[in-house]
Amino acid sequence: METASLQYTMRQLHLKPSREVTRMPNTKPMSTINDLATLQREIAELIISAVNLDIAADDVNPDAPLFGEGLGLDSIDVLEVALVVSKRYGMQLRSDSADNVSIFSSLRNLSQYIAEHRTK
Repeated sequence: METASLQYTMRQLHLKPSREVTRMPNTKPMSTINDLATLQREIAELIISAVNLDIAADDVNPDAPLFGEGLGLDSIDVLEVALVVSKRYGMQLRSDSADNVSIFSSLRNLSQYIAEHRTK
C-alpha cells in the first residue's frame, strides 16, 4: 500500500497525528519468542474477525504482506484493523507517521510494533 493512501486512510479514522505513541510506565515489554508468537496469533484473530476473512489464524503467514497480494486487505480494511488494534491494545497510531507502511507491512511487523507500544 502506498504511503499517501495509508496516511489518508489513517486520517479518516481520526487517529491523532500530534501525539507520539509512548509506553505507559507500568507496561512490560514482551520478553520471549513465545509471547510474540502468542501476540501474533491474537492479532491475526483480531484481523480475521475485523474484516470477516475466511481463514484460520494459524494459516496467516507472519511474514506475508497484510495488504495487496498477501492477506488481500485493502485501504478500508486498514481502518478496521487500526481501530481494533487501537482499542484492544490502548495505543494510538499516528496518521502522519512515515512508519505506517512498515508497521502494517506484515503480521510480524504489526505484532512487534504493538508489543513495543501497547499500554494494555
